[in-house]
Amino acid sequence: MRALFDRRSLLAALSLAAAGVLSAPAARAADPVKLTFVLVNDIYKMNEDQGKGGIPRLATVVKAERAKSQNVVFAHAGDTLSPSLMSGFDQGQHMISLFNALPPDVFVPGNHEFDFGREVYLKRMGEAKFPVLAANLRDADGSILPGHKDSMIIERDGIKIGIVGATLENTPALSSPGPLKFAATVATVTAATRALKQQGADITLAVVHADKQTGQALMAARAADVILSGHNHDLHIDYDGRTSLTESGEDADYVVAVDVTVTIKGEGSARTVAWKPNYRIFDTQDVKPDPELLEKVKVFETELSKELDVDVATVGAPLDSRSATVRGGEAAIGNFIADALRIQNEAEVAIVNGGGIRANKEYKPGDKLTRRNILAELPFGNKSVVTRVTGRAIRAALENGFSQVEQRAGRFPQVSGLKVVADFKAPAGSRVVSIEIGGKPIDEQKTYSVATNDFMVRGGDGYTSLADPSATGDTGDKLIANDVMVYARKLGSVTAAVEGRITVR
Repeated sequence: MRALFDRRSLLAALSLAAAGVLSAPAARAADPVKLTFVLVNDIYKMNEDQGKGGIPRLATVVKAERAKSQNVVFAHAGDTLSPSLMSGFDQGQHMISLFNALPPDVFVPGNHEFDFGREVYLKRMGEAKFPVLAANLRDADGSILPGHKDSMIIERDGIKIGIVGATLENTPALSSPGPLKFAATVATVTAATRALKQQGADITLAVVHADKQTGQALMAARAADVILSGHNHDLHIDYDGRTSLTESGEDADYVVAVDVTVTIKGEGSARTVAWKPNYRIFDTQDVKPDPELLEKVKVFETELSKELDVDVATVGAPLDSRSATVRGGEAAIGNFIADALRIQNEAEVAIVNGGGIRANKEYKPGDKLTRRNILAELPFGNKSVVTRVTGRAIRAALENGFSQVEQRAGRFPQVSGLKVVADFKAPAGSRVVSIEIGGKPIDEQKTYSVATNDFMVRGGDGYTSLADPSATGDTGDKLIANDVMVYARKLGSVTAAVEGRITVR
């Protein structure tokens, strides 16, 4: 059947050509065209870690794909200005510089782009030499932000690609965007792709920073033909026959290329567009770093080393800051950080969000703990805060912290000065069984001093009870990282361990 169709098409084409009525674009439109979408997301580290990931290895992949074909669309699905060691010093400027040397065809901001506030975000995006798309993001007055677009149509080999971007709609709870407004992702993307189709797009591409639930909702709604996503730090490929959803993990450890073959037939009302995907996964441990980007990274790393490679303590017992550890239960490193916060600020209790501990690293006894290590663990530049709240508010804070333990959410609490028994099988909101502070059952009417960070006291990660307007906050310019460094120096040897502060029954 295929051979017969091809023969008939060829005979028809020859007849039309002889009659002088066949144009070159019409002939090319009937041939399949391969588009390649290359995705990176959640890239915080400039350079490789243990021979894998980093921008120089990503650059090798992107440059090779672009050298093979003019039909490549390189997309960055967000989270890159923060958190990282260097971002603590330059608020993400180095990342913009590096990606200006490897410009994406589309960049969508993630929630971490807003960690330094609205003004820094706008400054960084103003420095970008690549398109920034975020259809669900607006300024306080409802206007589109300077230098931003909702969507665009680009053409590759006669195929019109309609592209829409959307950032994480829950960003205000996870970062510090100030008065910026975030609309619902699914409704926004669906409306935008519909408009792009009306404007002549042959295929639609949504680049989004979205949680898993939103990603699945985008697929269910057929919100776009191809969806490239970030935020979950997963290597993920999903295709249901009509919609493709892809995520590339984090730090460019893996890079996914989605090859989409597009076939267009007919004209006018008889015109049809068909496409099918194929997926290639690059494990960047098998990729050599790009020399140009590697040289740029080394310049930044040299600047960092002068300040960071200074010992502050010795590791006396194993510490584990891997994401599953600090977001899933009591962790020795969480106890160490919470103790530093409580003791350095002379509070009765300390509560820190496990998602704020970020280096994803294991330390062995005898390892040196450096400034670099501590800033890698606490890269957000959060400040130490002491707030005075009731026992009832502390219970509510812990309930919030345990409410999404199944998803390994960043709100999971690491604590000091209290012991809590929890039942993770109970419904969210009723998982706290008992709390002790200072060896006594918590008094829900009593006011306690709680050391935490400025992100949480503003209600970040759902800790609205710590943001109670009736509470008093003692805020200053001290970074939590500085408190931890001072505390570590006092200890000399860090011997923190899991000791039953959080008991799960």
